[in-house]
Amino acid sequence: MTKKIATLIMSTILAALTLSAAKIDTVTITTNLLPKPMHVTVITPDADNKDNKFPTVYLLNGYDGDHTTWSRISCPDLPQLADRYGMIMVMPDGMDSWYFDAPANPKMKMETFITTELVPYIDQNYPTIAQADKRAITGLSMGGHGAMWLGLRHPDIWKNCGSTSGGVNIVPFGSKWKIPLALGAKPSQATLAAHSVATLAKSITPGQNNIIFDCGVDDFFHKVNADLHDLMVTRKIPHDYISRPGRHSHSYWNNAIRYQLIFFNNHFKK
Repeated sequence: MTKKIATLIMSTILAALTLSAAKIDTVTITTNLLPKPMHVTVITPDADNKDNKFPTVYLLNGYDGDHTTWSRISCPDLPQLADRYGMIMVMPDGMDSWYFDAPANPKMKMETFITTELVPYIDQNYPTIAQADKRAITGLSMGGHGAMWLGLRHPDIWKNCGSTSGGVNIVPFGSKWKIPLALGAKPSQATLAAHSVATLAKSITPGQNNIIFDCGVDDFFHKVNADLHDLMVTRKIPHDYISRPGRHSHSYWNNAIRYQLIFFNNHFKK
């Protein structure tokens, strides 16, 4: 084989690996539940299936991020992954909300918006399979907390939920990352606990969700994730938990999300 032909073949292979025909939209939804219009990135796969409809994965960004964070920084090849697995991916702007309805800010009702307006909008305007067992929700950092919070509180919407490097217990961090804007200038321990996934997990029904979460061992959220894992083991709540080398970084999330998509894909196919 000549060098020229070998180079041409390699270029063709690389092009095939990087090419994605997935459609990427940015939609804007005006709502009275949030302080500003919601921007959402939506990736629709170019893939064939029997009904031309697809399961959906909601990906939530972290603090100081927006609807572009996942596809722009954390995992730029999401379109290729959407094509590979035949999944619609939905990325709303978290607006530093922690993804719950903020008692100290009546204009920020993110949980209500996502559950009552965003999900119906996506199902009405995209070729989704509108069933809880064909939806998943996950996220990074603040978005990891949000995804578990929403998934565990609304298993009728998301049967599958996850988190990567999630702030799954905000009690130790009550003065940080705009949490006081949502819960009050000096939120009590009880208020912080009431808005934490770690507390929510004490009362969920084992098996209500398919759960996966992970955290790097050098991450400042590692302890709260390990504690959540221990709680779920004690309560016999089925879940996958991964603790691997890594920090609170986009390179970590780029790796972690791939394992979670495999987990979700396996459950979507059941």
